[in-house]
Amino acid sequence: MIRLPRPPKQGTRNSKYITEMKKIIYLLILLALPVTLAGQLTPVTNQYILNPLTINPAYAGNRGGLSVAAFYRKQWVGITGSPRTMSLELDAPVLSDKLGLGLVVVNDVIGVTKQTEAMTSYAFRINVGDGMLALGLGAGLVATNTAWSDLIVLDPGDEYYLIDSRVFLVPDFSFGTFYTVKNFFVGFSIPRLLGYRFDFDRNKYALKVEPGQYNYILNTGYMIPMGPRANFLPSVLVSYSVGDKLLYDANAHFILYDRFWIGASYRSTGSVTALAQFAINNQFKVAYSYDFNFGKLGTYSNGSHEVMLRYEFRYKVDVINPLIF
Repeated sequence: MIRLPRPPKQGTRNSKYITEMKKIIYLLILLALPVTLAGQLTPVTNQYILNPLTINPAYAGNRGGLSVAAFYRKQWVGITGSPRTMSLELDAPVLSDKLGLGLVVVNDVIGVTKQTEAMTSYAFRINVGDGMLALGLGAGLVATNTAWSDLIVLDPGDEYYLIDSRVFLVPDFSFGTFYTVKNFFVGFSIPRLLGYRFDFDRNKYALKVEPGQYNYILNTGYMIPMGPRANFLPSVLVSYSVGDKLLYDANAHFILYDRFWIGASYRSTGSVTALAQFAINNQFKVAYSYDFNFGKLGTYSNGSHEVMLRYEFRYKVDVINPLIF
């Protein structure tokens, strides 16, 4: 239950009071967001290592065939109104594998706020030496709606100001590059090129384009052969915004018998993730991850769970990419 301060006497509509209450509720919602402008990494998913398309549009089509993946994430289990995320992602190469197209649809439910994002990705690939360089652009729409009337209030008379907001529809764009050669890969991306702030007085979003507030992401790793049946993949993801601390994920994964992927990650914000993937065959894969926060949040939450299902419409992938598994 979210307890709000008592409003003015029934029958008096204090617009300033209503505006202040909405600000408080929005702040509570922002505190529950899995991604904030400061203090968090951009990826909502902890399984971006299995599907970099979630953070970089240049990865579209890089698996060498049509790939479809579905994700479900329940964050901060044990906290009422904690974020739930569902996503559907597909990508494929076109025109002799020089071009790649992708689509990511994400639905987030955070308290009384729902957000749906549909982002298309376009990647162009060229050979550079023994490796491959991809340049990618993303474009899409984000729809956000807050159901104020779903809040539990102290007095029945409080509900007169809890009016559902209309659906806010705003555009979004992204940019990324991706390079891979033999067992090495590196990617750089800016997942959001447009920013928005909520104007409480006008009850709408206002465009806020400030390059200094961009979130820059660098993701790199190297596959180390450990024998005919085992490979070791250490990697790191670094996230930076001007004026904020440098944040990072340190990852260590093992690929065994070309079917099992197991590993762990440490996030600089104080959480640890365990991840496992199993390839049922060369086309169908299932993955699960669990992360736990060792900070104050961990005393109220039982961690976060995430599941992925992937199907590839191609029996054998022959592109140069250490992330293909």
